[in-house]
Amino acid sequence: MARSTRRPSAAFFDLDKTIIATSSSMAFSRSFYEGGLVTRADALRTAYAQFLFLVGAADERQTNRLRDSLSDLVKGWEVAKVTQIVNETVHEHIDPVVYAEALELIDRHHANGRDVVIVSASVRDIVEPIAQILGADHVIASELKVKKGYYTGEVSYYAYGEAKADAMRALAEEQGYDLRRSYAYSDSITDAPMLDAVGHGFTVNADRTMRKAAISHGWGNLRFKRPVELRSHPSTRSTLAVGLAIAAIVVGVLLLSRAGREPEDS
Repeated sequence: MARSTRRPSAAFFDLDKTIIATSSSMAFSRSFYEGGLVTRADALRTAYAQFLFLVGAADERQTNRLRDSLSDLVKGWEVAKVTQIVNETVHEHIDPVVYAEALELIDRHHANGRDVVIVSASVRDIVEPIAQILGADHVIASELKVKKGYYTGEVSYYAYGEAKADAMRALAEEQGYDLRRSYAYSDSITDAPMLDAVGHGFTVNADRTMRKAAISHGWGNLRFKRPVELRSHPSTRSTLAVGLAIAAIVVGVLLLSRAGREPEDS
């Protein structure tokens, strides 16, 4: 029998509000606040922009302003301190908010021989440990500069918009993926280039804008409803590499401050 020469394919997943039912950047807000890295004043300065992001109302200009404000906020934070906080609390914050439907899709793609790639605008050091317990094969994520063990406040790579699609194409070239046979999933209209980069694009929990885009682009539509305890899922790994979450600040801390006053088979 002749051996198949078909190129492999992959499944690319956005992280926030696609695999997990929240913002990975925000998940550690209480722990950073309690650890003394974030003040209430810090939270108030960036709360509105983060709120827009969470409800999906932020345009590109507002998202870039949020990126800049967060990178400025973490300037001077000690990497070891952040790592310690995340290492102690990551299961507590991430485990309960993973969509069961996303885990099932990841399992299905792996069973069909596809690599799974997490593609996120959150920083690599928070995305990689989450990707590890999800069983993902590769990560595309934003990166911050570090000097002498401290964040400089500079963003060396921002995985957002067209940059996500460019990184997917570069990874496909490196790994030999056939993007026409590959899949991509996201909740955000800013990820339209990501969904268009593959042959099978799917929206997740789409709002009206995203549903209209799905019609014009020919994407499928999925609804994820069931967050599940991650460690109860049989396919996830039992160990977690030490991670680093840095953009997690605003709305959660703002609420604290208020409280103080009051895929298809192939």
